[in-house]
Amino acid sequence: MLRKIQKIKGGYSLVEVIFYVSLFTILAVVLLDILMTMTGLFMKTMVNRDIIQGSTIMESISREIKQANNFSFATNVLTINTKDDANNTKTIVYTFSNSNIQMTDSILGNLGNLNTPNVSVVGFSVVPINTLKSKAAKINLEVKSNRDSLNLVKDFEDTIILRGSY
Repeated sequence: MLRKIQKIKGGYSLVEVIFYVSLFTILAVVLLDILMTMTGLFMKTMVNRDIIQGSTIMESISREIKQANNFSFATNVLTINTKDDANNTKTIVYTFSNSNIQMTDSILGNLGNLNTPNVSVVGFSVVPINTLKSKAAKINLEVKSNRDSLNLVKDFEDTIILRGSY
C-alpha cells in the first residue's frame, strides 16, 4: 500500500525563524541605544540644573550686598550690614563650610544651606573694592554637581556696588 505524504501546513520554517529572531534582535539593539542616549541626556540635564542652582546662590548673595551699607569677609565668612524693609538694622552672614553656603539672618535666624545636597560649593571668596565715592564687592563662587562623573567646576563671578555706600 502506498501512502500519500501529506504536507503539514502549520509551524514555521527555519528560514522564517532566523528572519524573525534577526528582526527582533535589530529592534532590541536600536531601542537599547535610544534608551542609553536618553539616559545620558537626562543625566546631563540634571547636572546642568544643579550648576544653574549655583547661579541662584550667587543671585541671593548679590541681592543682599547691593542693599548693604557695609560688609566684611574673613575666613570663609561674609558678614553684611544692611537694613530691612522697616529700616531696622540687620546683619546677614554667609558661611562657607564643608562644601555648603549657609545663610543666617539676624532677624529670621539660621536659614540653612543655600545649596541642595546635589551641589557642592568648591570655592567662595569676596574681595572688597573701595573708591572715593563708593564701595563694591567682587564675588567668586565655584560650584560643581555631585552627579557629574567628570567633576567639572563652574565659576560664577560678579562685581556689585553697595547701594547703601553712596
